[in-house]
Amino acid sequence: MTTKTILRRALITAGVLGLASLGLIYYQNAQVPTLGVSDGKFKPLGSFPNGVSTQASQDSKKVEPLPMKASVEETVAALKEACNSVCQTDILEERGDYLRLVFTTPVMKFHDDGEFWIDDKARVVHFRSEARAGYSDGGNNRARYQKIRRAYGS
Repeated sequence: MTTKTILRRALITAGVLGLASLGLIYYQNAQVPTLGVSDGKFKPLGSFPNGVSTQASQDSKKVEPLPMKASVEETVAALKEACNSVCQTDILEERGDYLRLVFTTPVMKFHDDGEFWIDDKARVVHFRSEARAGYSDGGNNRARYQKIRRAYGS
Protein backbone atom coordinates (compact mmCIF):
# COMPACT_ATOMS: atom_id res chain seq x y z
CA MET A 1 0.00 0.00 0.00
CA THR A 2 1.43 3.37 -0.98
CA THR A 3 1.67 6.43 1.19
CA LYS A 4 -0.82 8.18 -1.09
CA THR A 5 -3.39 5.40 -0.55
CA ILE A 6 -2.89 5.45 3.21
CA LEU A 7 -3.28 9.24 3.29
CA ARG A 8 -6.43 9.07 1.15
CA ARG A 9 -8.00 6.44 3.44
CA ALA A 10 -7.08 8.44 6.54
CA LEU A 11 -8.71 11.57 5.09
CA ILE A 12 -11.85 9.68 4.13
CA THR A 13 -12.05 8.10 7.59
CA ALA A 14 -11.56 11.49 9.27
CA GLY A 15 -14.28 13.00 7.07
CA VAL A 16 -16.74 10.22 7.84
CA LEU A 17 -16.04 10.48 11.58
CA GLY A 18 -16.43 14.27 11.44
CA LEU A 19 -19.79 13.99 9.67
CA ALA A 20 -20.96 11.33 12.12
CA SER A 21 -20.01 13.59 15.05
CA LEU A 22 -21.94 16.50 13.56
CA GLY A 23 -24.91 14.23 12.97
CA LEU A 24 -24.87 13.10 16.59
CA ILE A 25 -24.70 16.70 17.85
CA TYR A 26 -27.62 17.76 15.67
CA TYR A 27 -29.60 14.69 16.76
CA GLN A 28 -29.00 15.57 20.43
CA ASN A 29 -29.93 19.18 19.69
CA ALA A 30 -33.34 18.09 18.37
CA GLN A 31 -34.27 16.06 21.47
CA VAL A 32 -36.62 17.96 23.79
CA PRO A 33 -36.04 16.95 27.43
CA THR A 34 -38.75 16.55 30.05
CA LEU A 35 -38.36 19.46 32.45
CA GLY A 36 -40.43 21.37 35.00
CA VAL A 37 -40.67 22.17 38.68
CA SER A 38 -41.70 19.58 41.24
CA ASP A 39 -42.05 20.55 44.91
CA GLY A 40 -40.08 23.74 44.24
CA LYS A 41 -37.18 21.93 42.57
CA PHE A 42 -35.91 21.78 39.01
CA LYS A 43 -34.61 18.58 37.49
CA PRO A 44 -30.93 18.30 38.57
CA LEU A 45 -28.28 19.27 36.02
CA GLY A 46 -26.38 16.46 34.35
CA SER A 47 -22.77 15.59 35.10
CA PHE A 48 -21.35 17.48 32.09
CA PRO A 49 -20.13 21.09 32.50
CA ASN A 50 -22.82 22.46 30.19
CA GLY A 51 -25.38 24.13 32.43
CA VAL A 52 -26.10 26.39 35.40
CA SER A 53 -28.84 26.59 37.99
CA THR A 54 -29.74 28.50 41.11
CA GLN A 55 -30.43 25.12 42.69
CA ALA A 56 -27.19 23.39 41.65
CA SER A 57 -25.24 21.66 44.41
CA GLN A 58 -21.86 22.19 42.70
CA ASP A 59 -20.36 25.68 42.99
CA SER A 60 -19.13 25.49 39.39
CA LYS A 61 -22.75 25.20 38.19
CA LYS A 62 -24.44 27.48 40.70
CA VAL A 63 -25.78 30.98 39.99
CA GLU A 64 -27.60 33.34 42.34
CA PRO A 65 -31.40 33.71 42.12
CA LEU A 66 -32.90 36.91 40.80
CA PRO A 67 -35.03 39.11 43.03
CA MET A 68 -38.72 39.02 42.26
CA LYS A 69 -40.42 42.18 40.98
CA ALA A 70 -43.57 43.58 42.64
CA SER A 71 -45.80 40.76 41.31
CA VAL A 72 -45.53 37.43 39.52
CA GLU A 73 -46.99 39.01 36.36
CA GLU A 74 -44.50 41.89 36.41
CA THR A 75 -41.66 39.41 37.01
CA VAL A 76 -42.68 37.19 34.07
CA ALA A 77 -42.95 40.23 31.78
CA ALA A 78 -39.50 41.47 32.85
CA LEU A 79 -37.96 38.00 32.39
CA LYS A 80 -39.36 37.64 28.86
CA GLU A 81 -38.17 41.12 27.91
CA ALA A 82 -34.70 40.46 29.34
CA CYS A 83 -34.36 37.10 27.57
CA ASN A 84 -35.51 38.49 24.22
CA SER A 85 -33.04 41.37 24.49
CA VAL A 86 -30.11 38.99 25.08
CA CYS A 87 -30.58 36.22 22.50
CA GLN A 88 -33.01 34.34 20.29
CA THR A 89 -35.59 32.97 22.70
CA ASP A 90 -38.62 30.78 22.08
CA ILE A 91 -41.16 30.30 24.86
CA LEU A 92 -42.27 26.68 25.12
CA GLU A 93 -44.41 26.99 28.23
CA GLU A 94 -45.75 29.82 30.36
CA ARG A 95 -47.98 29.17 33.33
CA GLY A 96 -48.31 31.41 36.35
CA ASP A 97 -45.00 31.21 38.17
CA TYR A 98 -43.13 29.07 35.59
CA LEU A 99 -41.50 29.94 32.27
CA ARG A 100 -39.80 27.43 29.99
CA LEU A 101 -37.74 28.66 27.06
CA VAL A 102 -35.30 27.53 24.42
CA PHE A 103 -32.27 29.71 23.80
CA THR A 104 -30.76 29.28 20.32
CA THR A 105 -27.10 30.06 19.70
CA PRO A 106 -26.56 32.45 16.80
CA VAL A 107 -24.03 30.59 14.63
CA MET A 108 -24.53 26.84 15.03
CA LYS A 109 -28.21 27.06 16.14
CA PHE A 110 -27.65 24.85 19.18
CA HIS A 111 -30.53 24.73 21.67
CA ASP A 112 -30.17 25.33 25.39
CA ASP A 113 -33.21 24.67 27.56
CA GLY A 114 -33.98 27.41 30.08
CA GLU A 115 -36.42 27.56 32.95
CA PHE A 116 -37.49 30.24 35.40
CA TRP A 117 -39.55 29.50 38.48
CA ILE A 118 -40.84 32.34 40.61
CA ASP A 119 -40.84 31.47 44.29
CA ASP A 120 -43.43 34.00 45.47
CA LYS A 121 -42.97 32.98 49.12
CA ALA A 122 -39.19 33.60 49.12
CA ARG A 123 -39.57 36.53 46.63
CA VAL A 124 -36.86 35.14 44.30
CA VAL A 125 -36.65 33.78 40.76
CA HIS A 126 -34.90 30.46 40.30
CA PHE A 127 -33.19 29.65 37.00
CA ARG A 128 -31.93 26.56 35.22
CA SER A 129 -30.30 26.34 31.79
CA GLU A 130 -28.54 23.39 30.17
CA ALA A 131 -27.21 22.67 26.70
CA ARG A 132 -28.92 19.80 24.89
CA ALA A 133 -25.84 18.76 22.93
CA GLY A 134 -22.16 18.39 23.63
CA TYR A 135 -20.00 17.84 26.66
CA SER A 136 -19.22 21.45 27.56
CA ASP A 137 -20.97 24.68 26.66
CA GLY A 138 -17.80 26.75 27.05
CA GLY A 139 -19.47 28.84 29.76
CA ASN A 140 -22.24 30.04 27.43
CA ASN A 141 -25.12 29.33 29.83
CA ARG A 142 -23.43 31.23 32.66
CA ALA A 143 -22.56 34.15 30.37
CA ARG A 144 -26.13 34.26 29.04
CA TYR A 145 -27.52 34.23 32.58
CA GLN A 146 -25.30 37.16 33.55
CA LYS A 147 -26.57 39.12 30.51
CA ILE A 148 -30.18 38.26 31.38
CA ARG A 149 -29.51 39.32 34.98
CA ARG A 150 -28.25 42.73 33.82
CA ALA A 151 -31.13 43.18 31.35
CA TYR A 152 -33.61 42.17 34.07
CA GLY A 153 -32.26 44.94 36.23
CA SER A 154 -31.13 43.17 39.35
